[in-house]
Amino acid sequence: MEYKTLGRTGVQVSRLCMGTMTFGREADMATSAAIFNRCRDAGINFFDTANVYAGGRSEEILGQLMADCRDEIVLTSKVAIATGPDPNARGLSRRNITRAVEDSLRRLGTDRLDFYFLHVFDAATPIDQTLRALDDLVHQGKILYPAVSNWSAWQIATALGISIHQGLACFECVQPMYSLVKRQAEVEILPLAEAENLGVITYSPLGGGLLTGKFGTDRRPESGRLVEDQMYMRRYGAPSDYEIAEQFTAHAASRGVHPVSLAVAWVMANPAITAPIVGARNVEQLEPSLSALDLEITPEWRSEISALSIEPPSPTDRSEEKTGVFYAGGEAKH
Repeated sequence: MEYKTLGRTGVQVSRLCMGTMTFGREADMATSAAIFNRCRDAGINFFDTANVYAGGRSEEILGQLMADCRDEIVLTSKVAIATGPDPNARGLSRRNITRAVEDSLRRLGTDRLDFYFLHVFDAATPIDQTLRALDDLVHQGKILYPAVSNWSAWQIATALGISIHQGLACFECVQPMYSLVKRQAEVEILPLAEAENLGVITYSPLGGGLLTGKFGTDRRPESGRLVEDQMYMRRYGAPSDYEIAEQFTAHAASRGVHPVSLAVAWVMANPAITAPIVGARNVEQLEPSLSALDLEITPEWRSEISALSIEPPSPTDRSEEKTGVFYAGGEAKH
């Protein structure tokens, strides 16, 4: 296993991060243990969870599994999404963050979280109040590095500016969605992360399952998130998503590569990304993702794969800025 430095932190993490959303849900304790042990055998030291996964059961299972190797694990969890009917058991208020982190630490059986992610943006709470709460947790040693998921680039940049101006602990890692069928992060989030030297761990490298080889314009499996879960059906409902999936599957077959391995490797090959987050219901499903570690994606091959999907538009309407060529007085300016 190769390890990479995560942003400015000096922390060394495996090139893949194991997401544990299935722990306590599709994967029971025994299956979760098998997945965890296979990851450890492969050299993975980076595990991602959240307080809402399986109603907190994911954290409990992960805590039990890592009990004898906690100091070797780089651990994340998250806060913001509602954990119950209480109107205050959600969001990014100091009140909820303070309560939620204690609950996560208890379930995980640890005294600190290496990275604590703000799971979603909370428009009801001023950003500076949220950042101050995270800074307090850093000073208390309950979290080591603040991090953020599912925020737009302007929200992340605003938070970084506030943190620097007020002398607060800054975000050190971002977690956006990113796959061949969801490339919006390329427009502003990944360039921002590169400019500020932030770690990046991306989720859904398989496009919710679209890039597993099971989907095409006229092909659907009988079960799975994309045919059973309304959220995923809306997220990946465009006909173009299935056209991309079909072309990608054909491309993987032409190269003799499992589509799952290729989808994960394509994400890994983006220089802005520290590690994709992979997930699995069982060890058998995990293996193709681990095989991505053995694929060498050249820039040329990555460009060939990228051409199968829709490149997101530039953040501005000045298309000349994308080429680096500017025009003034009829002359090309670089």
